[in-house]
Amino acid sequence: MKKTIITVSLCIITSNLFAQTERNPDLKPNQQSDQRVKTDNDKDFEQWMKENKVPNVGLGIIRNGKIEKIKVYGALRNGNAAPDNTLFNVASLTKPVTAIVALKLISAGKWNLDEPLDKYWTDPDIAQDPRNKKLTTRIILSHQTGFPNWRWMNADGKLNFQFDPGTKYQYSGEGFEYLRRALEKKFNKTLNQLAEELIFQPLKMKDTSYIWNEKKDALLFSEGYDKDGEMYPTVKSTTSNAADDLMTTISDYSRFLISVMDGNGLSKKVVEDMKTGQVITKKGKAFGLGFEIYNLGDGNITLSHGGSDKGVQTIFFIIPKTKDGIVIFTNVDDGYKSFEKLLTEYLGEYGKKVVEIEMK
Repeated sequence: MKKTIITVSLCIITSNLFAQTERNPDLKPNQQSDQRVKTDNDKDFEQWMKENKVPNVGLGIIRNGKIEKIKVYGALRNGNAAPDNTLFNVASLTKPVTAIVALKLISAGKWNLDEPLDKYWTDPDIAQDPRNKKLTTRIILSHQTGFPNWRWMNADGKLNFQFDPGTKYQYSGEGFEYLRRALEKKFNKTLNQLAEELIFQPLKMKDTSYIWNEKKDALLFSEGYDKDGEMYPTVKSTTSNAADDLMTTISDYSRFLISVMDGNGLSKKVVEDMKTGQVITKKGKAFGLGFEIYNLGDGNITLSHGGSDKGVQTIFFIIPKTKDGIVIFTNVDDGYKSFEKLLTEYLGEYGKKVVEIEMK
C-alpha cells in the first residue's frame, strides 16, 4: 500500500509520524456536542460510532502498569460483534516494535547504537554517496537519516539523501527498512523471527506478526474503510516491513507497551536514551529512539506514536513514571475524531497537556 508523510495536526495527535495518502483537517479543541465521544457508557459510545460512521474502535487502558480495560467496539465485516481479540493493521505503530527489537539487541551487547550500518548493509541507490557511512541505528530511530518517507515519492523512484544524516528531523519509513536489512544481514534471520524471539513469544503476543496469516487473520481482521463506508483492499504482507502493516490486537499491543515502561530486556542506559529527545520536532516535543516524547511540564513525559494508512488510524500514549497509558485502534480514515476525547478522558490533565502542545 502506498504511504506518504502528512503534516502535523491534532486529528492524528503526533507530528509527521504517519504515512497516509490524504491529509485530515485539524481537530478543534472544543468540538461540537454531536462530535464528543461518550465512553462512560458503552451504548452511548457505540451510538456515537454509528453517527460518525466509525466501524471499529479498539481501546486499551493501562493503569499502574496493569491492563485496566480492553474493549473492541462495533462489528466485523460478517456482522458479528467484534471480539476483544479483533486483529488490526496498526500502520506505523509497527515502528516502536522494530525499535524495541534493535534496543534489546543493543542491551544484550549484540548490536551497537552508534555503529555505522554500512558494515552490514548499503542500499545500491546510495552506494556512491559517502554519506551512507554516517547512518547509524540512533540516527534511524530518531528520524534523522535525510531520507524521504518512501523512495517512490521521488521522481526517479530511487532512495537519496535530502540532507546530511544527523543534522535534522525528517520522518522516514525508508530509514526503518534500512535498519531491517542491516539487522537481517547481521543475524541471518528475518525481522519477524527476531521479534518473535525477543518480544512476541516472551510477552505471549500470540496474535501479533509482521506477516499475514490467511488461516488465522482473515477470521478476526478489522477491515479498513474510507469515510463514506467503502472498504479498502486488505494488505496481506508476505514479508516483514519494519515501518508498517504490523498485525496485532489491543491486548497484545498493550502488553508490549507495559513491557516498554517496565524496561524489560533493556539496559538502564538504553532506557534513558530511549526517553531522551534526540532531535526537537516542535516546542514541547522531541523524537527519542523510536518514540515521540511530549514534555508534560512537571518532570513527567509521555512516549507516543501514531499510525495512519488507508482505513487505519491508530495511536498510543504511555507515561513511564506513572505507568499509565492509552491505546486506540480504529479502522476508518477519519477514526482520528475519537482521539482527543478519549485522550483527555483517560489521561486527564496529561491528556490536555498533549492537546495543548499540538494546538500551539
